[in-house]
Amino acid sequence: MRKFITPFVLFASITVQSQVLDRVLAVVGDDIILQSELDNQVLFYVQSNKLTEPTPEIRDQVFQSMINEKLIVAKAIEDSVVVTDDEVQQQLDGVIKENVQRVGSEARLEELYGMPISRIKREFREQMRKNLLANRLQQQRFGSTSVTKREVEEFYETYKDSIGKVPEEVELAHIYIKPKFNADEKEVARQKLQSLVDSIKAGIPFEDLARRHSEDPGSAPEGGDLGFVRRGQFVKEFETAAFALKAGELSGIVETDFGLHVIQLLERRGDAVHARHILIRMQRTPESDSVAIAFLDSLKARALAGESFADLARKYSEAKESAALGGYLGKFDLESQVQRDLYPVIVNLKEGEISTPSRLENGFHIVLMKKRIPEHTVSLDQDYSRLEALAMNFKRNREYLAWIAELRTSIYWKQYL
Repeated sequence: MRKFITPFVLFASITVQSQVLDRVLAVVGDDIILQSELDNQVLFYVQSNKLTEPTPEIRDQVFQSMINEKLIVAKAIEDSVVVTDDEVQQQLDGVIKENVQRVGSEARLEELYGMPISRIKREFREQMRKNLLANRLQQQRFGSTSVTKREVEEFYETYKDSIGKVPEEVELAHIYIKPKFNADEKEVARQKLQSLVDSIKAGIPFEDLARRHSEDPGSAPEGGDLGFVRRGQFVKEFETAAFALKAGELSGIVETDFGLHVIQLLERRGDAVHARHILIRMQRTPESDSVAIAFLDSLKARALAGESFADLARKYSEAKESAALGGYLGKFDLESQVQRDLYPVIVNLKEGEISTPSRLENGFHIVLMKKRIPEHTVSLDQDYSRLEALAMNFKRNREYLAWIAELRTSIYWKQYL
């Protein structure tokens, strides 16, 4: 089920609408589709798919998709599907944040769309609510869809000749180590941050100190404000501290891979918190990098000498999620799913070989090539999980199209294009 309505497109539509003399192209329930909206969605589709220009077929495909989206919203309203103002606000804050990061600053975003952030939020709020309504209704309707083994087998028998070959796959595991911060530098940073904490407690506004002293370029200009964030979006140490606070309360000094933080909770809404922070960074030295690399070299030697790589990962790896799985990262299509920085590390490894230490984010890791699966014709025995996912998508898409056909007969709509 391809979706053409995205946060970025909707922001873009704010600009286009002021430049184009609009006309109504369709009425769907109590809603309409404007010429400017369609033009905008078509432009996004062409750019996203790296096309030179839209064809009449593409334009109609996008237009029909927009009608379908509005039918789903109308059905959600009819079925009394509810999204709260808090949910809309949280999603809206997240979209604004993503767009600010994409263009570089709030000022740049305001310049691009010719209006302040506050107005962008007002313009976009109702469309965000509709997006959430549509997503929630689709989740309710299709979220529990499953396929049986027989359905997977029937899908395979019907489409095996058109699926094509399965590209080469690799199964990987790793051990990750973070270099330690220099003790002297950490103490200097701690003293600097503690003096800022003392100043806050003495009455100096948190936001003023954050603007002057925080070393987080994304939030410092906003007085350290991070907006509303749900669980899973902060690094673990920061999240634990932030979600433990009460409104208005300051944390102690919190250490993460980014440095040392002091956090203040501004507000809590459901499972989201609105926090601000001050960050003082610490640099890892070449010496600490060398120690981490040497330790990984020793672990590689132990594994090659016969110790279990999985046991070493569970004991020493600092990537907690994969460490619990013996360092297992998963199975990936070599050419399309392996991350760009990881590809040169593993592309020439043979099964059972372990890479030399290489950088990963703020640390280093060694990677074990557990298995290489050559390109092959798809089969039920070897590729059941892949076929199950394909069969699931096929079934959901078929059910989705049948549902849309039903909505087109039960909800009023008319197109004028």
